[in-house]
Amino acid sequence: MSQAQDGAGIEVRVLTGADLEAALDGVAALRIAVFRDWPYLYDGTLEYERDYLQSYRDSPDAILVGAFDGARLIGASTGTPMEDHAEEFAGPLRQIGLPVGQIFYAAESVLLPAYRGRGLGHRFFDLREAHARRLGRTHMAFCSVKRPEDHPLRPAQVRTNDAFWQGRGYAPLPGVFAEFNWRDIGDSAQSAKPLQFWLRAL
Repeated sequence: MSQAQDGAGIEVRVLTGADLEAALDGVAALRIAVFRDWPYLYDGTLEYERDYLQSYRDSPDAILVGAFDGARLIGASTGTPMEDHAEEFAGPLRQIGLPVGQIFYAAESVLLPAYRGRGLGHRFFDLREAHARRLGRTHMAFCSVKRPEDHPLRPAQVRTNDAFWQGRGYAPLPGVFAEFNWRDIGDSAQSAKPLQFWLRAL
């Protein structure tokens, strides 16, 4: 485990192994809270989260970057080798001939709104990219959900992370999407969502 502290007293820790596993329920709570907002609209449950997060328990090379305000987990960023994550994500990359065994998957970054704008997003990417390089990975990828322009819950003003990701050297893979199921706010059942792949060389 390594750690650093930002100027506002937020401690950022890299967690692996048993430390990572101990923090996963906190990650689940963050995902449920943060991903409830646009564009994910995720109506999450702890049961669903524990099943989804199992891949981080199972992968010896998984990473969790946690941001702590005192003892409170206020942000988290995760990743695993691509082949250790769900096949729904690795499959589309195999289909276009990318070497899955050389790709590290940056699964999610979640941060409570009150702590945004402090550079923690960059710390999350810096530490995951460094971890991926230590594992000998040559590329890092992640996905972002795509919603229809006429979606009824789309806010009047939408701010995306595209400029932030592009500034870090990531670019969308044209026409390459994963498909993953979750339950939207107001729905009674899960439904499939398209997620756009982004990729950069390390």
